[in-house]
Amino acid sequence: MGALEPMPAVRWYRSFYFRIGFVFVVFVVAVVIAQNTLFALLMSRSAGPAFPGRPPNNVAAILAADVGSALAADPHLDVGEYLRREYRGSRPMFVLMKNGRVASNGAGELPEGVRVSVEAALNGRTFDRATEPRIEGPPSVTAPIQVNRELRGMVILPPMPPGSPLVRDLTRILSLPGTIILIIGTTIAAALIFAPARRKLRGLERATERLGAGDLSARAPEIGGDEIARVAAAFNRMADELTTRSEALQTADRLRRQMLADVSHELKTPLTAMRGYLETLRMAGVELDAATRDRYFATIERETLRLDRIVQDLLDLARLENDSGTLDVRLFSVRRLFEHVAQRHEREAQVRGIAIAISVADAADQVLADPERLEQVIENLAANALRHTPSGGCMRLVAVVVGSTAVLRVEDSGEGIAADHLPFVFERFYKVDPARASVSARSGLGLSIARAIVDRHGGTIGVASRPGRTVFTVTLPHHVEQTVQSASTNL
Repeated sequence: MGALEPMPAVRWYRSFYFRIGFVFVVFVVAVVIAQNTLFALLMSRSAGPAFPGRPPNNVAAILAADVGSALAADPHLDVGEYLRREYRGSRPMFVLMKNGRVASNGAGELPEGVRVSVEAALNGRTFDRATEPRIEGPPSVTAPIQVNRELRGMVILPPMPPGSPLVRDLTRILSLPGTIILIIGTTIAAALIFAPARRKLRGLERATERLGAGDLSARAPEIGGDEIARVAAAFNRMADELTTRSEALQTADRLRRQMLADVSHELKTPLTAMRGYLETLRMAGVELDAATRDRYFATIERETLRLDRIVQDLLDLARLENDSGTLDVRLFSVRRLFEHVAQRHEREAQVRGIAIAISVADAADQVLADPERLEQVIENLAANALRHTPSGGCMRLVAVVVGSTAVLRVEDSGEGIAADHLPFVFERFYKVDPARASVSARSGLGLSIARAIVDRHGGTIGVASRPGRTVFTVTLPHHVEQTVQSASTNL
């Protein structure tokens, strides 16, 4: 299992940070729009129902015409009462009649300097530099009131000073709604932004707690494509890796226990036999003739050698599977290797009437490998085949080249191996049946060692079997040019 592969980058519009920024901007814009709308409504109300949003000059002219029309209709009109009735709640406004009477809508008092100046204009008086009234601040807006083309008075709109009651009222009115809008908007923004993130993080937290407690099936919800979802995906991949490794460790532990049991069983058999014969030999009351004693000692020696072979095969298998030691790889003759194996079993084959045939294609004669280890493989396969070939049968050693591989086959005409046993014949100490109780007739590790040697060479080994024919096939990488070379200096 390799390292976790890097995940693709999050698209910008699916980023959790983008969503936070986007919702924040929308929230600010919404608050500004709401406050501006409220401010505009209040401003339109503050200008009075008759003058929504009009400039002061227009307001003064409209007010003068309105008051003039009212006086024309009622010469005895109470102008002050009329202003308070019609323009109450509007901006401050005053009417100075030609007779000196001052009327207003009830909002403040007319500055004295303005009153004197407007009264002088109504009566046609002028001032010199010494008697001219002093007026401070911005100028007031005025408009004449005429009744039947006769000047009857003047409308005066004083400037709106900073901190006027209108501004204070407007500030007070805006503060409470603005605060409420901010609170509501902040709550909504928090819910939109952090509620989904909280659910995702909570799911990731629960999955982490379950995994930490030993539940390897725990997985975090992968919802969306933002950074939290990427963290959840990485967590799930890590959990998958841990699950795979845990299963591998459990399998390895089970195989280790099985191997210890098998090794113990294989070692116990010769040890039990040796112990029994030794105890018999040491018994004082038992008289044994020379032939029996020699047979007992021969059995003990044979079991001792068997025990030594089992230990040696276990060491060889451990070295091969752990890739310890080196292979003596060189070019050698496959035909000569086959001949060595055939000569080793020639006597037994003659006694049982078994024919041994060798067939090596010219292109397959030269192979680049460790000849001693490869001979160990063919020897194990040939001994196994010969042992299960009936008298009068045959065994064939074949070598051909198929594509870029060298194929070595050991064939026999024995009883075959049942199909349900074929996947397990290369396992340590695997027992097929009493007829094939040991695949190597020595330690029960012959085929396991053969597979480990072939694996170290980068090749494969397999078996196919049916009644009357069993074929073990070894394939090796073939790096030699398709030319026949002399084998005189090789194996």
